[in-house]
Amino acid sequence: MGPMLELRDLTVSFRTKRGTLPAVDGVSFTLAPGEIVGIVGESGCGKSTLCTAITGLLPSNAQVGGEILFHGDDLLQKSAREMRSLRGRDITMVLQNPMTALDPVFSVGGQLREILRYNADMPQAERQERALQMLQRVHIPEARRRLENYPHQMSGGMKQRVLTAMATSLNPTLLLADEPTTALDVTIQEQILRLLAEIRDSLGTGIILVTHDLGVVRRLCDRVVIMYAGRAVETGRTEEIFAAPQHPYTEALLASIPRIGDDRDRLTAIQGQIPDLRHLPPGCVFAPRCPKMMPRCQETYPPLFENTNGWARCWQHAEEEAVL
Repeated sequence: MGPMLELRDLTVSFRTKRGTLPAVDGVSFTLAPGEIVGIVGESGCGKSTLCTAITGLLPSNAQVGGEILFHGDDLLQKSAREMRSLRGRDITMVLQNPMTALDPVFSVGGQLREILRYNADMPQAERQERALQMLQRVHIPEARRRLENYPHQMSGGMKQRVLTAMATSLNPTLLLADEPTTALDVTIQEQILRLLAEIRDSLGTGIILVTHDLGVVRRLCDRVVIMYAGRAVETGRTEEIFAAPQHPYTEALLASIPRIGDDRDRLTAIQGQIPDLRHLPPGCVFAPRCPKMMPRCQETYPPLFENTNGWARCWQHAEEEAVL
């Protein structure tokens, strides 16, 4: 079975008063049906922008290039009307802040029924019953009573479940989850992760999980894409990347994770700062912060070097054959 989603050299830049800001630069990866791919990187690396580009909801000052193939069709070539027909039905998104993503003046049931009214042709009584089923599917207790609750009457974890219910109300084939466990305590985080796994298993939905939490990635994702300064620097199967990272940035991220029984007095930090996206250094963008930097790294942007697990953009693999 081929990929459900394929990004080919995706670029996203924004026109600003201070010049052009390249937020995503040449990102490529695939997603198969029923697969969960994690997008990992520091804040500002382009993770959320990438997801917004897939949904076609970028602001008017955005310039997009490359290809976003969904079941073989390039989403970037579709009209606004065609994208509206896909969003909410085939492609859905769970936003990172449930406190602001829900409308405070409408009940939870009313918001679920509105999604069904807009995207599905079904009578009102059926919409009510379907909304109840959606809350039950995401394990909200006393679901019938909760339908009449307003967002402020629910906890953060319950609101995140409601957002997930909305996103999966029409059994989408692609779910984009943008930091779905942010600001939730560890117990609720685990519940949300189990819920995403259940959705993948029951519906065969492909999921892109945006996060900066490597623990979440290892717990849930089949593959991972590591991003830095708008660029994908490494990708591969999750367990193999954790066992043997091929890019110094990935190594640095993994080294910064605290571990039980670790006798270090201080956590390992990545030295330096993320570069200004408007003024990226020549060569490898991670070179100024990289402990393995070579002269070549500061001169030429590294190509994609394939390995047994995936690929990495790093000159330390220069003896291997580049594939891009």
